[in-house]
Amino acid sequence: MPTSYLAPKGTPVTLLEYEYGGATLIAETFGEGEHTFLLLHGIGMGRSVYLDVVRRLEGRVIALDLPGFGEAPEPTRNLTMERHADLVAAYLRHTGEDPVIVIGHSMGSQIAAELAARHPSLVAKVILAGPTVDKAARNVASQARYLLIDLLGERPLVIWRGAREYLRGGPHLIRKIRATIVHEPEDAFARIDCPVLVLRGEDDPLAPMSWCQAIIDSIPGADLAVIPDHGHGTLITDSEPAARLIQRFADKR
Repeated sequence: MPTSYLAPKGTPVTLLEYEYGGATLIAETFGEGEHTFLLLHGIGMGRSVYLDVVRRLEGRVIALDLPGFGEAPEPTRNLTMERHADLVAAYLRHTGEDPVIVIGHSMGSQIAAELAARHPSLVAKVILAGPTVDKAARNVASQARYLLIDLLGERPLVIWRGAREYLRGGPHLIRKIRATIVHEPEDAFARIDCPVLVLRGEDDPLAPMSWCQAIIDSIPGADLAVIPDHGHGTLITDSEPAARLIQRFADKR
């Protein structure tokens, strides 16, 4: 049985293990309000690391462990970003969700873009937080180097939570990283037809300003917000600035 990591004590929570096409995700759903936020985690992570940000959001939260991450079992074969998006779409249809506000962090931003492009009726708005993978650095060596640079400047809690989840990711992590690198999210960006907010930590080497600018240039009407004194883990600790920007974007008519 999945564990509740995010719901405040005493808050009703739904935990669901959902299988589709040989892959299984874990969903933790709690809270209520005008908006439903869908959280898609980054590479090597899981829903448990996003406690700080989800408890700051005003609305209903659906937080996922994607296949092979967190508590979700390894899939029968490695998933592309497109297949991840199709799995999430199948889950949303299975549960009968109204269009959701998707928050995709790091690798999750790539899946969020594919979800909005491939299944537009399921998505009301998209937040791309620390979006990967920079077109100018699509190789394992560059991404590993940028991740190390970011970790050296991160808060200890980010490092501890990240290390725990990377260990849980197991021996398949390298091929999962390769799946993010071969993906070309710009193809999805060009097909998104809903409001988009790009969030970048000022010190995030994995989502350089040049790449974020290219993203908003690709999506008509997209907005960019830069959070001072934050790196790639802007949604993981000290997330008040990110949560405030996300809530303002969600409430905007």
